[in-house]
Amino acid sequence: MLYRFRSKATGDILMLGPQAEQFFRALGREPTPRGIIEVAAMPQSLQALRDAIEADDAARATTDQDEAQREAAGRDPVALRQRLWPLVEMLRRAQADGEPVVWGV
Repeated sequence: MLYRFRSKATGDILMLGPQAEQFFRALGREPTPRGIIEVAAMPQSLQALRDAIEADDAARATTDQDEAQREAAGRDPVALRQRLWPLVEMLRRAQADGEPVVWGV
């Protein structure tokens, strides 16, 4: 599935299903084909994303495996920080402009 995240404050962001599911899990939400993040919920959403990113960074720092070993073990070579950065920026800008972020509409 392809997700298109939209806000009047930013351009659109497209994500494939598995990567968007990482975003939803970081927020503590179930993946849904349609949804919204209201402006009032953005501070909590941004904090949840920061917490998930810090946890992923800590997990990556404790492993002494090189990239080839991580891939062989099934570990995603792309850090959650890199994967979620566009959505974190979208939420920041949308919050500053007072606009919600929606998908599937």
